[in-house]
Amino acid sequence: MQGLLLTLTVLAQTSRLSPGLGAIPAFASPTSRRTSESQVPLTPRPAISPDPTTSAPRSKPPKSQVHRTSQPTTPSIPNIFTSGLRTPESLTPRIPWSSTSPASATPTSRPATQTAPVPRTPRPGTPAVRAPHAYTPKPGGSKEEAKKEKAKSVLRVKLRVVKKKKVVVKKRKKLSPTHPSPGNQEITQDPEPGCPPLGLESLRVSDEQLQASSSQSYGLGAHRGRLNIQSGLEDGDLFDGAWCPETEDDRPWLQVDAGRTARFTGVITQGRNSIWRYDWVTSYKVQFSNDTLTWWGTKNRSSGLDEVFPGNSDPDTPVLAVLSQPQVARYIRLLPQTWLDGGAACLRLEVLACLLPDPNGLFPREPQLGSSDPLDFRHHNYKAMRKLMKEVNEQCPNITRVYSIGKSHQGLKLYVMEMSDQPGEHELGEPEVRYVAGMHGNEALGRELLLLLMQYLCLEFLRGNPRVTRLLTETRIHLLPSMNPDGYEIAYQRVAPETRAVIDWMQRIPFVLSANLHGGELVVSYPFDMTRTPWEARELTPTPDDPVFRWLSTVYAGTSRAMHEPGRRPCHSEDFSHHGHIINGAQWHSVPGSMNDFSYLHTNCFEVTVELSCDKFPHESELPQEWENNKDALITYLEQVRMGISGLVLDKDTEQGIPDAVIAVDGINHDVTTAPGGDYWRMLTPGDYMVTASAEGYHSATKPCRVSFEEGPTPCHFRLSKTPKQRLRELLAAGAKVPPDLRRRLDRLRGRRVR
Repeated sequence: MQGLLLTLTVLAQTSRLSPGLGAIPAFASPTSRRTSESQVPLTPRPAISPDPTTSAPRSKPPKSQVHRTSQPTTPSIPNIFTSGLRTPESLTPRIPWSSTSPASATPTSRPATQTAPVPRTPRPGTPAVRAPHAYTPKPGGSKEEAKKEKAKSVLRVKLRVVKKKKVVVKKRKKLSPTHPSPGNQEITQDPEPGCPPLGLESLRVSDEQLQASSSQSYGLGAHRGRLNIQSGLEDGDLFDGAWCPETEDDRPWLQVDAGRTARFTGVITQGRNSIWRYDWVTSYKVQFSNDTLTWWGTKNRSSGLDEVFPGNSDPDTPVLAVLSQPQVARYIRLLPQTWLDGGAACLRLEVLACLLPDPNGLFPREPQLGSSDPLDFRHHNYKAMRKLMKEVNEQCPNITRVYSIGKSHQGLKLYVMEMSDQPGEHELGEPEVRYVAGMHGNEALGRELLLLLMQYLCLEFLRGNPRVTRLLTETRIHLLPSMNPDGYEIAYQRVAPETRAVIDWMQRIPFVLSANLHGGELVVSYPFDMTRTPWEARELTPTPDDPVFRWLSTVYAGTSRAMHEPGRRPCHSEDFSHHGHIINGAQWHSVPGSMNDFSYLHTNCFEVTVELSCDKFPHESELPQEWENNKDALITYLEQVRMGISGLVLDKDTEQGIPDAVIAVDGINHDVTTAPGGDYWRMLTPGDYMVTASAEGYHSATKPCRVSFEEGPTPCHFRLSKTPKQRLRELLAAGAKVPPDLRRRLDRLRGRRVR
């Protein structure tokens, strides 16, 4: 005990030589620790009193809050819900919307300040400041009294050290509160919503589950208040672009029935989609109920008032609001408080909610969504996509190859996965097919489906699946999962580097069949995509190969589960089910310079556009079902490359392939050309055709070819003879002697010219 007291006495006496040693260090408060963009200034601690028996009082740092404002993203077209959006894909933000917190949850507070100990340097000639509670012997006292006073002083030092430790530990605990208040939720990174979308955008929520206080018209009813829903060409029809209450409705609300008890964690809002009006809600409240009679709302913990959530600042940018506390209920209701001056309280909505278990079986059972395939059902940014493609290549090195066709505007490589039994080379007589996805930065479903497709083909090939084995043996497949890895980018060049790279790729490889994958609808469109009449917005503009394109579109639409789901309502304003979910692109809406038109007019490739889903960026939990909806359609469409005729165009003398020979079919004003090896593929529907092969310097040849309903292309080969003029050119170029028969023929031709 004496040794311990002696040690503490030495520490207490040493503190007199170090000013500020006994001061408690100032740590950043929990609020200031979360502030990263604007550092809180430090206020110097008041000077230490020269009186050795007193110490300067510590100023308590005031509480502070940091407001997190809405930062709308700028995608190429409006964003939609996901648990992991990437625009650009090289980043991995989890939420694609402008994340906001309740406005009432962030009251204005005093400026954030802190106190910190400032070491005081004594001036020359001034006595050193003694540490508080240091032992100072009193003059004239006895030895016993001196010992008692010394022990009391040591005891005070011991207690003060323990007290300082307690204070430090207590402050450290405040850095990570277990139950944060609304003010503590103001963090520098957006919180992640804990639940997936309920299904307003993906149409899992039926029209009967949406109700409203009033509606301006049927086309602006509650059933139109779905996130990312698009309006028709004319306002006021049956398919308008939002829910809008009546102008006389002073307490409007939009209500969603989850169908059963759910845990609500957030909402996403948009304004009205219209080319004629500007309407959006700028603030709103949220209420909950279990019986539609008794309603309650989320409260601000600091003020006790109802939370008011910031709304939108434009019609199309989705804005996410995360509830400060999840609410368990069956019904959720949005009550607009303010809206654009001169506009209406129109909005489009998605709800984030987790359906809770139903042990008593009171509600109908939800269909099980999922897939039995052991695949990676996650969203992948650029880095994760590249890693996954590398893993597939390492797992199946004999049938895969990863290569790049160029770079994007920001320098990201455009990676392609090639799958074939001889990757890296074009086999004579083997057709080339491709899938392209990710043309638009916010349409992520196509990219994920291609990543799942390459995994599936690799696994099934290793398992010996005969269908996949034949497909990879007889076809060379190219998968471009992300044509636009930069996402939204304002390019100042006339032709973006991604577009130029894809054009060069299309012209370098003799593709026969292709499809580009998009999202936002459930339909397959085929060329032409641009109307013949320039001033027409819609006009049926078929190609000479219209029967082939209609067949290809029907094959995909007919094998897609989502496109033929019974009772499924239209995504936006048009019901494509009346036409079998296929449509001519120009008849839908005119698009100049589309990839479909370029492929058909400038290459040998037949290409269609597949709109995969109403939801452009589905939640990760929905990816297994989206894969099951499109798996058979993706594989069956690739197998259609065997439909039609194929063959070789050879030189009759050398038996070498003739490149760039023209294959023409009577009655169809569209020709294809041969590959460098002389092989060709011409897609045709079953029937009898007269086919002509011609090449520069050769006599043309014509023969009948029949395309049957049996699987596999009909062989149709040609052997062409050189013209005398071509033979003479080759002889003169080689410096050889001209044969007598050819010389006599040339003389006769010259004599005719002279006469």
